Parts: sequence; C-alpha cells; structure tokens
Amino acid sequence: MTASPPRLIDFQTDPEPLPSHDRPRPDRRVAGNPERTTWTHYSASQGDFDCGIWACEPGAWRIAFPAGKEEFFHVISGRLRISDDAGNAREFGPGDACVIPAGFTGLFEVIEPVRKHFVVLERAAAAS
Repeated sequence: MTASPPRLIDFQTDPEPLPSHDRPRPDRRVAGNPERTTWTHYSASQGDFDCGIWACEPGAWRIAFPAGKEEFFHVISGRLRISDDAGNAREFGPGDACVIPAGFTGLFEVIEPVRKHFVVLERAAAAS
C-alpha cells in the first residue's frame, strides 16, 4: 500500500477543527479569568509543532516559556500587550506579528477580545 503524499493545510477552506477551551492557571492570573479558545489546524506527528487560531477574552496572566518552547503569532483582530519582567511592554493589534522566544517570562494581557494565528515549536531542552 502506497502512502498518500502530504497535503496542504488551508485555514480558509479546510473544515474548522473542534476548538479546545481553557483558562489561565489560578497561580498565574493577574486580572480576570479569561476563556481561551484554540483551533489547532495542524499538529506534527512528533507533537513538537502546532499551528492554528487562538482567541481570548480580556484579562491578564503571567507567562513563562520553557527553554524549548517558542511561538510566532500574527494578530487577526483585537489588541494585546506583552511585558517582559523588566517592564518593557509592546502592544500588538491587527496585522502585527511577534515571536515569543524560548525562556521568555512576563505578562500577557488581552486588552480587547483577540484572535491570532499561532505557530508553536516545542523541542526538548538541550542537556547541560
């Protein structure tokens, strides 16, 4: 039996995946208890690469990316702000893009209900 070739994943024309819902962990919440909704359009078979659409209600929580996790995102609608632990803050709105690098810690704040495309890469951290 011949394996079928890989196919493109088209966010606009492929059936919408079932969403998953969660909220920030209580120990990380800073403001509100926003519901976060994720539609994962593609997940690599190794489980280390995911992409899709993420939406969230207003609220704020602390984020801490482990050494092997990185995220690229592109805002579709709404506004958010990310601040690092030194207090440097950046706001992002429709059309803006950002990379959250491995090891980043700070505050993630949704100012207006937001939707974004996301790509998350998770690799095993290198042994010291």
